[in-house]
Amino acid sequence: MQATGNRLAVRCSAQPRCQEATKLVKRRKFGSVATALLGTLGVVCVASGAGPGASSVAHHAPPPPPAVRLYVFDCGTLHIADLGRFRLSKEEIATSNLSVTCFLIAHPKGTLVWDTGAVPDAVWTPAGIAVTKHIVLPDAQERDIVISKSLRRQLATIGYEPSDITYLALSHYHYDHTANANLFASATWLVRQAERDAMFRSPRPGVTQPSTYESLKTSKTLILDHDEYDVFGDGRIIIKAALGHTPGHQVLYVNLANTGPILLSGDLWHYPEERSLDRVPTFEFDQAQTRTTRRVIEAFLKKTGAQLWVQHDFVANAKRRKAPEYYD
Repeated sequence: MQATGNRLAVRCSAQPRCQEATKLVKRRKFGSVATALLGTLGVVCVASGAGPGASSVAHHAPPPPPAVRLYVFDCGTLHIADLGRFRLSKEEIATSNLSVTCFLIAHPKGTLVWDTGAVPDAVWTPAGIAVTKHIVLPDAQERDIVISKSLRRQLATIGYEPSDITYLALSHYHYDHTANANLFASATWLVRQAERDAMFRSPRPGVTQPSTYESLKTSKTLILDHDEYDVFGDGRIIIKAALGHTPGHQVLYVNLANTGPILLSGDLWHYPEERSLDRVPTFEFDQAQTRTTRRVIEAFLKKTGAQLWVQHDFVANAKRRKAPEYYD
C-alpha cells in the first residue's frame, strides 16, 4: 500500500472478498476497524505499482481499553458418547454436548489469553460452515469436535494478532484447551511447575496433543508458586490454583466493573450437574484433591460473590455474548 498523488494503489490477493477492505484502505481508515476486517476475511492487501520496498498493510493492535474487558470465543463443540467417565447418565443432564471456549482478557496494562481450543487453526480452513474434526489422542482415545470458527480469525475481528498478546495461561494441559497454544509462543506463559513438568515429560500424559504446545518449551515463562497470582497487580485478574484435574490445574478470576466478578472454571467441573450432584469424573489426576479443591473454590465463590462460569457448559455458553461483543 502506497500513496500515489491523492490516491492509494492497492492490489488484493483475494478477490472479490477484499473489495470492502480495499475501500476502507483507500479511504485511509487504517485503524483497528480496517485491521479487524482484513483479518476476518483472511485478506492480504499489498502495494500495487509501489516499486521496491512495497509492504503489506501495517498491523496496529487496538489501544488499551479504559477498563477490563472479557471476550468469549467459540472454539467448537465436543460430542460426548461415554458419560460414565463423568459418573453421570443421560437422564441426569440437560445435554451431553460440551462447549469448547477460549477467552481474551483486555486490561489497561496488557492482554491475557485463557485456553486455546481443541482444534489447531493450522489443520483446517474455515469455510463459513460447521465441520467435524476427528482427533486421535496419544493414548488411542478418539474425539469428534464440531467447529466453524478459527481462533485467529476471531481474534482478528477485534483487531488482535497472536503477537499482540502479553500473557498466555492454560487452565490445564488437556488437548481441548491447548490446541492453539503455539500461536502465543511470543507471550509470557503463566504456568505451575507441576503442570509444565507433566507436559514435557516422557511419556506425555494421555489426553494431550503435545505438538500443539511444543513451542511453549522455549517461551518466556513465569512459574506460579503461590495459590493466587495477580496478573496485572490490581486485583482484577487473578489466576488461582485448583489442583486435582491435572497436577497444576488452575482457574481464573476476572473482576469486571459492570458485570461483576466471574470465575472461569477450567475443568474443575465439566457439566453443571457434576456440581449439583457432587460427581467427580473417573479421569482426574487426583480425585481426592479435586474434591478438596472444589470445597475451596465454593468458599471462594461465596466470599467474592463471583459468578461461576463452567467453561464446558453447553447450555450456558450458548447464551453468552461472543466476540466482537464483550463483558466489562
